[in-house]
Amino acid sequence: QVQLVESGGGSVQAGGSLRLSCAASGRTFSDYKMGWFRQAPGKEREFAAAISRSGGITYYADSVKGRFTISRDNAKNTAYLQMNSLKPEDTAVYYCAASTSKAAGSHRLPGQYDYWGQGTQVTVSS
Repeated sequence: QVQLVESGGGSVQAGGSLRLSCAASGRTFSDYKMGWFRQAPGKEREFAAAISRSGGITYYADSVKGRFTISRDNAKNTAYLQMNSLKPEDTAVYYCAASTSKAAGSHRLPGQYDYWGQGTQVTVSS
């Protein structure tokens, strides 16, 4: 079992930045690929970013590429999502998730993740 706790959400004006953190406890953090997803009101949960177990490979949705940066510190059992140049359409609840799946393309699929945090709200005003 892995417990994930997100923090760092809040309200910011367009063009601003936020850094989300995801603290993990339980099993060995480096055994898991980590992902960040987001869900806006009335919309499905969507993939934002993911990072491999070692941190050497990262993936991004087209909508956040060039603005968001995912990283991890396995010594601190924590994953991060640095969000820059925020836009109103980035407003959502952001979730971190942990996955043991090694299937190609699985990083984008919510169903491939085993554990989820409770989410943190990000609100971007224009």
